[in-house]
Amino acid sequence: MMKRITSLQYAIMAIFMLAISTTASAQVLNLDKKSLKMSISGTTNVHDFECKVTDATGKIVYKGDNNFSELVVNVPVESIKGKEKMMDKKTYETFNSKKHPNITFNMTKVSSLKVNGDNIDIEVSGNLTMAGETRPVTLKAKGLNSSDGNYVFTGSLPIKMSTFNMKAPTAMLGVMKVGDEITLSYEATFTGEQLSLK
Repeated sequence: MMKRITSLQYAIMAIFMLAISTTASAQVLNLDKKSLKMSISGTTNVHDFECKVTDATGKIVYKGDNNFSELVVNVPVESIKGKEKMMDKKTYETFNSKKHPNITFNMTKVSSLKVNGDNIDIEVSGNLTMAGETRPVTLKAKGLNSSDGNYVFTGSLPIKMSTFNMKAPTAMLGVMKVGDEITLSYEATFTGEQLSLK
């Protein structure tokens, strides 16, 4: 009986130590929102427009051997600011911000990763959620290891609002109409530990 208990204890201890080891080996990079440059641009039948994203959170989890296990970014809808308050209100209505206050991206896999010195080319697949609707998207980004533990990623993503069952907003009693396609552009810095990318 004592041997069985001892064996069980060893098994539990081994599982516990493995869990600790796995957790300890993961490295986390957090989105630096102070240096974030993100915008949403598009067209109308009157003029082009661009709105700035003023707030966001996010993180990257890296487990070594070029294994990124998590990339998540969260943007509060009402952090999107344009030049006109009326259009901001229309934007929030389009996203139904009262019911769905956030835009989120959750990575499902890294499709491609190329590292050349401090330069990184990466392509990731994931799920983008807007206005309560989730669709798969692919992000292609250029990365730069700007200093130890600081990584800057730049890229853009064209999005059709109709894909997310969103109706493009109108203004001035329907005289001004926003085009269905918008473009999300970003320059995002993630900070943390130096990663051993190959």
